[in-house]
Amino acid sequence: MPPPGVCMNIISARHMKNGYGTVTNPERFLNQDFHQLKQYCLIQHIRYIDEMFPPDRNSIGNGILNPSDLDLVVWLRPEVSRIVKNPSFVADGVSRFDFGQGWVKNCWFIASIGALTFQKHILGQVVPLEQNFDEDYCGLFHFRFWRFGRWVDVIIDDKLPTIDGRLIFVHSRDPNEFWPALLEKAYAKVCGSYTDMNAGTPAEALVDFTGGVHIYIDLSKPPPDLWEMMCRAGQSKSLMGCGTPPGVSIDLHHIKQHAAFRGQMVNLVRLWNPWGHGEWNGDWSDRLEHLETARTHYYLNLYLFSRMSLKDFCKTYSLLDICCTCPDFLDGNSTCHWNTSIYEGRWVAGTTAGGCMKNPESFWTNPQYRVKIDKSSSECAGKQGEVNMLVSLMQKPDKRNRLLVQILYIGFSVFEYMAHRGKFPASFFSASKLVAYTKSYKNAREVMELMMLKPGEYVIVPCTFRPNETASFILTILSKAETHVQ
Repeated sequence: MPPPGVCMNIISARHMKNGYGTVTNPERFLNQDFHQLKQYCLIQHIRYIDEMFPPDRNSIGNGILNPSDLDLVVWLRPEVSRIVKNPSFVADGVSRFDFGQGWVKNCWFIASIGALTFQKHILGQVVPLEQNFDEDYCGLFHFRFWRFGRWVDVIIDDKLPTIDGRLIFVHSRDPNEFWPALLEKAYAKVCGSYTDMNAGTPAEALVDFTGGVHIYIDLSKPPPDLWEMMCRAGQSKSLMGCGTPPGVSIDLHHIKQHAAFRGQMVNLVRLWNPWGHGEWNGDWSDRLEHLETARTHYYLNLYLFSRMSLKDFCKTYSLLDICCTCPDFLDGNSTCHWNTSIYEGRWVAGTTAGGCMKNPESFWTNPQYRVKIDKSSSECAGKQGEVNMLVSLMQKPDKRNRLLVQILYIGFSVFEYMAHRGKFPASFFSASKLVAYTKSYKNAREVMELMMLKPGEYVIVPCTFRPNETASFILTILSKAETHVQ
């Protein structure tokens, strides 16, 4: 029996063999070995140049810079260039105020880095902080990301694109600090190019930073206990972000603050805008009288950019993303653990790509996962209607370049399983009770649903909206109770 609050992982055998593909033993991205390459460079007394992500136009990609600007780009190393005289990997600690956005429209990624800086343990998993420009320097750095079911170690050289000696992408406030620019370059390599980082949502990077579960909340219909949930998430080492309807990404880095104004308690939310300009000017902003007359009772963080009430937060932003290694913050019950199972599958046109339930003649051909849920222990049973299971479906790309990936409309349905009578399986789904499903099919990397399922047997059917669409997917099942999947 695991200790309270521990998530149990039952990941596919291919990824878990000898612990390979885990955060402590990541796979080598593009089969490049950091330690071997560093040793070779040190012995040969050379500076590393990455042939898999070379310092040229292909790594920048098309669409960010016009041709005349591309002609001006010079790739420079911090250590032997005009950028600075005394470069540092990290200067005076890591802060969400360390960096600013460059020419790439990747505020979704920058917001996620801001959230990452609040959780030092998670930051250390992604960014090996012992790296530097002094001891055993050879122009080689590495970072770790979770990518579709496995952790990968990504190496890069430290040649960065500049114009007139200035970085054109992410840059630090302190010109001597380079971990943000190098982290962005490593993620650009994973995505295919800097251009391939254009447009996205914070959840994508937050998941790739944690390798954990992603929960998103529709702020137009927030749960009644949203404030308590956000507070627990902040205390449980979760990463949080939010977005506006047009798609602007914001780092939500502080939620537990209460203030009294005219005798009434107000729940306040703090946010950081990665754009570096534009600030909330409504109630509780820096410019209004509330801050002069309010008496702040409690807060955790010392830094702030914008502050607003929870009510205004839900009106201003459309979606709240929470990424964590374990969703025990949902009910605040740390006496029980969640079991995690991850399964890889594939829809194949003509055989296992049956489309959604609107296609009854082919729906039954989709991949199917039979799940048996045991009875929860008394301390984990929870209250009536309380969430006890989370199901996530993520489509896995077949191309390295992020912008070339065709994102399909995906979803899933959960049926109560009963011993079938008559012809199987075509008639099974019409005769079985539908107990849970994705509220809508989305052309997103991932869809998820929280649900309450009583002990018993169920069938989970992941599918694309249209039939005959080929793609790979990852199905993740988290449950408070022991689960057995076939």
